[in-house]
Amino acid sequence: MREILGMRRRLRFRRKRSPAQLGAALTCATAWRWPVLPGAGLKAADGRGTRTADGRGTRTNACTCPDPECVVPGAHPFDPGLLAATTDERMVRWWWTNRPTAPIILATGDSAPCAVSLPAVAGARALAELDRMGMRLGPVVATPTRWSLLVAPYTLEQLGELLYSKDCVPSSLRFHGEGGYLALPPSEAAGGQVRWERAPLPGSAAPWLPDVEAVVDALVEASTSMPGGGSRLAY
Repeated sequence: MREILGMRRRLRFRRKRSPAQLGAALTCATAWRWPVLPGAGLKAADGRGTRTADGRGTRTNACTCPDPECVVPGAHPFDPGLLAATTDERMVRWWWTNRPTAPIILATGDSAPCAVSLPAVAGARALAELDRMGMRLGPVVATPTRWSLLVAPYTLEQLGELLYSKDCVPSSLRFHGEGGYLALPPSEAAGGQVRWERAPLPGSAAPWLPDVEAVVDALVEASTSMPGGGSRLAY
């Protein structure tokens, strides 16, 4: 009997240590209807691909894609490509069963959320200002270097008209619209862990999202006030 109990304890221990990506990817795809796909991932120290689920190996900044100068190592689509993003539960399960630590990549635009990202320090300033204004915000994704505010879907035409009216739009702002993508928690990329700065509220309904018009002024102002006028495109 002790051997059977010991085996059960070991199985429970292994389940607790299993990566959380599959559950998060399924929530995005099936509960929220956000199309996702696995990201490229990072090479382990031995060069044999991403780290295993037990955490062995040391993360490097090298992406598994062929580009040695990749600017977003690990946190972008590679194989499959972005057009493969789906909400199909069977496909999502197959992907993350075969690659349990793969980053979760959201295909932005169309009916999926869009996003506006900016350097982390500017992002913190912008959120503080939006909170002071009493602005209702949706989920906010954060890495050590950048924060991304999820917003309601917008078209390139809408974005163009919005930005045309601004005197200056810092190049450190990035807009993730139709044809774009964004890494979601609990992914890991070269810049560090991807986390929720403002997590979606628990529940099965898709998270509420503000319109991009409601937040862009604060994001532009926060980025412009950064050293260098927000011209540095920090990844």
